[in-house]
Amino acid sequence: MSDDLFDSTQDVVGVLTDQIEAHFDMDIEQLKAAVAVQPTTSPDATEVVRWHGLLVGAQKVLDRAEDDLLAALETQPSEVDDPTMGLAHRVNAAVTARDGRALVVRWLLDPEAPGKQDPAAQRLGRPNRAGPAVQTSAALRPATATATASPARTGKAAQR
Repeated sequence: MSDDLFDSTQDVVGVLTDQIEAHFDMDIEQLKAAVAVQPTTSPDATEVVRWHGLLVGAQKVLDRAEDDLLAALETQPSEVDDPTMGLAHRVNAAVTARDGRALVVRWLLDPEAPGKQDPAAQRLGRPNRAGPAVQTSAALRPATATATASPARTGKAAQR
């Protein structure tokens, strides 16, 4: 996320955690506990807690990647070798993942976010907890359907 979106004294996770706590008027640990006990009571809280967990995980991956890159850079001469460049790419990928998850959390917290007022977007944005959106089993054939041709069949095949 761009630096101007967040106070430089706090990290992305800290800023968003503060926003979550202010939005739900409770500590993040209390919110997690409440969602764990009754996940269907507040679908919004459940989604925020889920994405906050993904954000925290992505931040941990980023922290490890940055530590690995710094350790490799400390041992490098003036030119950076391919393995160290691989670590730099890993850091970039981790930043992208973390920032994407941060954007989702911010979107979830913003009631005026684009797409939230559109009824179709609201239906698509709310997962159907009753079952999968895509059929996962074979379609059942009606009991009246048969594999043999009907005597009333018409067309070229029936004329032969």
